[in-house]
Amino acid sequence: MADAMLIINPISGTAKKDGLDAKAEKAMRAAGYNVDVRFTTCRGEATRFAAEAAAKGYDSVIAAGGDGTINETAQALCGTAVKFGIIPAGSGNGLARHIGIPVNVDAALDVISRGIVAKCDYGTVNNLPFFCTFGVGFDAAVSHNFAKQSRRGLFTYLKSAFTQYINYKPDTYTISANGKILTERAFVVACCNASQYGNNAYIAPKASITDGLLDIIIIHQGSPIDTAMVGMDLFTGYIDSNTLIHTLRAPAAVIYRSNEGPAHIDGEPMMLDDIMDVKCHHHGLNVLIPGDKQPFRPLVTPVRSFWRNLFPRRKKD
Repeated sequence: MADAMLIINPISGTAKKDGLDAKAEKAMRAAGYNVDVRFTTCRGEATRFAAEAAAKGYDSVIAAGGDGTINETAQALCGTAVKFGIIPAGSGNGLARHIGIPVNVDAALDVISRGIVAKCDYGTVNNLPFFCTFGVGFDAAVSHNFAKQSRRGLFTYLKSAFTQYINYKPDTYTISANGKILTERAFVVACCNASQYGNNAYIAPKASITDGLLDIIIIHQGSPIDTAMVGMDLFTGYIDSNTLIHTLRAPAAVIYRSNEGPAHIDGEPMMLDDIMDVKCHHHGLNVLIPGDKQPFRPLVTPVRSFWRNLFPRRKKD
């Protein structure tokens, strides 16, 4: 029997977690794990738990929570041999959705039971790790507003986005990457390890978490109609064809702005300096994956993902 730690954030997302620990522990024991269950009670605790598991030589650490919990847990496992599993239980679940892990406890546990591991990349900005996206600009302002809301979920996120859009003014950024310097007045600058923010909002549809590169997405401000089209393209997968979008890929970049200000890391709001040093760390995290993810196809993949979230497939006995 292999040793595994199961870290549960009981207040993440909108769904109740009653019985999740017993269900997950039963499935993991059947898959050959001795399970050490921990519940988080404050920010940073998932990192401490995961670091303890790594220090004790655990085979795997499983995180049940949202992107914040996933980030906290995974950052303690980077550069170790520990396998990282995800039970999506948040409001966005961006990394899980990119990987193809169903937003359903039973189906996610099936993925963990299969034991298929991929060596995945992660990013850092000023040495702070991110696994989905890091961003400045409008999306950072939305994250800060969303964090203040008493309710979670897609509707609340869209409400926060609309509220911020009314008065938001773009900033000027200078980006140094691939030996070139680019200065742009931008609505959003997003550095993406994975393809989406969460909730199937594809900011970088062609991003890969195994290629050693970050997809840097620059969104310019347009007319209200043009900006609305960007919003639609986020959910159809056509955003990289939008005329307001400039995309580049790089293993590292430095982003400059006039002052320190709001940013987000995997959806979690924070303040960062005026100089942001961004790097991709190739194959730094061992992630348990479904093993059957298909190439991204605009419209088709978002619809398929939505359908599978409604009707997740279970593995055959």
